Amino acid sequence: MNPRKENIILIGMMGTGKSTVGEILAQKLGYTLVDLDAAVVANAGLTIPEMFELHGEAYFREAETAMLQKVLSSGGQQILATGGGAVLQPLNCELMVNGGLVVALTAQAEEIIERVKGDSNRPLLAGNAEERIRTILEERKHAYQFAHFTVDTGSMGVDEVAQLILTHYRV
Repeated sequence: MNPRKENIILIGMMGTGKSTVGEILAQKLGYTLVDLDAAVVANAGLTIPEMFELHGEAYFREAETAMLQKVLSSGGQQILATGGGAVLQPLNCELMVNGGLVVALTAQAEEIIERVKGDSNRPLLAGNAEERIRTILEERKHAYQFAHFTVDTGSMGVDEVAQLILTHYRV
């Protein structure tokens, strides 16, 4: 079994459409959708903001890596929507590349700002969300380059994005 053909792993900055596109892909393929952040939250019994506040970002990142290992070792036929920062750990990138077809979703800063404004479940956006998004985009501008395939979600609808990924996946 080639895990690359069994899983589709969506990476990218927050607000690029990973969860929404993941739902469509899972439905079209009959695969299980795994939202990595939601799995970490369920396992920890704490929200992401609570994890950051009580234990710090490093604690969350360790929990994220452990959950990524668990999910990818459980087999294939999964659509995995990762959190935007999952790519910050080199081990995570290695796990993803070896665990499935990695698709990076991108969007311009203005589009991301519009999509995530008012979302209180994003501790990295505390303070000036627009400024933080621009800073994070700059800090991570090369972090998603290990993906097998990249799609700019700003220029097309979610169904079009999903179809493009499916076309690439089936090659």
